[in-house]
Amino acid sequence: MSGQIGGLSLAEARAQLQPWTTLAPAIGADEYQQRIARARALMREQGVDALLVGAGTSLRYFTGVPWGATERLVAMLLTAQGEPQLICPVFEEGSLDAVLKVPVAKRLWEEHQDPYALVVQAMAAQGATKLALDPGIAFGVHTGLRAHLDAAAIVDASAIIDGCRMCKSAAELALMQQACDMTLQVHRLAAGIAHAGIGTDELVRFIDQAHRALGADNGSTFCIVQFGHATAFPHGIPGVQHLQEGQLVLIDTGCTVQGYHSDITRTWIFGTPSDAQRRIWDLEQAAQAAAFAAVRPGVSCESVDAAARAVLEAAGLGPDYRLPGLPHRTGHGCGLSIHEAPYVVRGNATLLQPGMCCSNEPMIVVPGEFGVRLEDHFYVTERGAQWFTPPSPAIDRPFA
Repeated sequence: MSGQIGGLSLAEARAQLQPWTTLAPAIGADEYQQRIARARALMREQGVDALLVGAGTSLRYFTGVPWGATERLVAMLLTAQGEPQLICPVFEEGSLDAVLKVPVAKRLWEEHQDPYALVVQAMAAQGATKLALDPGIAFGVHTGLRAHLDAAAIVDASAIIDGCRMCKSAAELALMQQACDMTLQVHRLAAGIAHAGIGTDELVRFIDQAHRALGADNGSTFCIVQFGHATAFPHGIPGVQHLQEGQLVLIDTGCTVQGYHSDITRTWIFGTPSDAQRRIWDLEQAAQAAAFAAVRPGVSCESVDAAARAVLEAAGLGPDYRLPGLPHRTGHGCGLSIHEAPYVVRGNATLLQPGMCCSNEPMIVVPGEFGVRLEDHFYVTERGAQWFTPPSPAIDRPFA
């Protein structure tokens, strides 16, 4: 084994976990205003005069409110003019004031009142008649609005929300870079403490603790650790596995920094790889490199997916989603949501633009035996693609 895998005690690994010192700055007030202005411009293009954004990542994007959705409506109504309006329960006003990053007018409702009536009243006050609805909002919100609006007055806001969120600013890229750098360091230490007999549960606990120690928002946002035959399942299988010589190790994990995600997968060998393991690992590396090389402004998302699949099909894998081969899309967008537009998949004709961020993870699955996934993220520049993290160089040397 290389010096990157094993040989590190838990105490030695923990000694390397210090709070991150190179901190990306928070999103500034001017940027929040630019986001609102951009949304209004897209509203005009779409022919709508109101936008309703529910609690979740899009509400955080526009207002800074880091809340998840519940049965109580908390939402931003944006119309063509005036301040954004926040519809929220009366008793939540103070909590919202503590996290809001933009000035808002408020429409407050008591527990027995109908918040959807407030939305429609606020629209009427601004002369708005056509509402674009956040695609991430619960269907119950649509049902509530339909008690006051005709179905034809409610349309999908995907083009507006994705049109704002898909292309990241320099400040967003910096937050994602910090999250990726932190997760890559956690990966290095996790590989370092690997030893025969270690359980997947022990590695999951260490990875979460390591993310917390470095200063991630809330430890690991997710963590998949699989050994041996379990690596053939893209998102793992239940139960604890214990590491044995000659097994592949797949670790997929990430964290958030001020809400912005990392998502990195490494697959490496514990011991000496078989010829079959090495061949599939090398093909995975080549497919990932082909997808990266295909990225440039004006290229479609589906063509990047096709570039990765061409490498695999030339080697006799697939075709399409058949196994052995690649059972899913090549990648997904990432930002305030771990999976968001644009998706690197067949049928997505979206053209890449500078600032778009995507995963590159054309996993290979050999059913009943093993799987290999290498996942790094890139962002689109004027000239092509730029990695957030350097890809793995070899099956027994997972880190550059």
